[in-house]
Amino acid sequence: MITVCSLAHLPETVRVTGARRLVTLISAGTVVPRPPEIAEDDHLFLSFHDITTPAEGMTPPGEAHVRQLLDFVADWDGTTPMVIHCFAGISRSTAAAYITACALRPDACEAGLAAALRSASASATPNARLVAIADRLLDRDGRMIDGIRAIGRGADAFQGTPFTVPLEPVPVAGVER
Repeated sequence: MITVCSLAHLPETVRVTGARRLVTLISAGTVVPRPPEIAEDDHLFLSFHDITTPAEGMTPPGEAHVRQLLDFVADWDGTTPMVIHCFAGISRSTAAAYITACALRPDACEAGLAAALRSASASATPNARLVAIADRLLDRDGRMIDGIRAIGRGADAFQGTPFTVPLEPVPVAGVER
């Protein structure tokens, strides 16, 4: 089980889900106390800004970040829940959850996984740069990008509501994989 949340909901989400693995995607300098339920080796901390194009003084998501995420989730046995969070629980974390679902389900329809993400969260707006990098690294030939483009921008929100990412895709009419 993968649950996505904001920084503000992190301690409660870890406690309620019983998570033992944690992915943090946050800007440098943001203090993120690791919940006591999460061992240090089970916490991936990725530091970059939530931007899609490089900007002076900001760190964009890069290939190294996505590779670290892919390595971390590949090492997960799935027997205990994982929480993925960013500051608001809307962009970086939803992109990481989508990337994780695609990595764990290489046979799954990317559009179906994106539709499942939208069904789980009205505000999810996955960071397009993260998705594009993962699409290339996972050899998805643009299908991950197309899947996220198809669900469009999520509803405006200051902070996302915690949600669980289904790893089983929703069938999408006319889309085969």
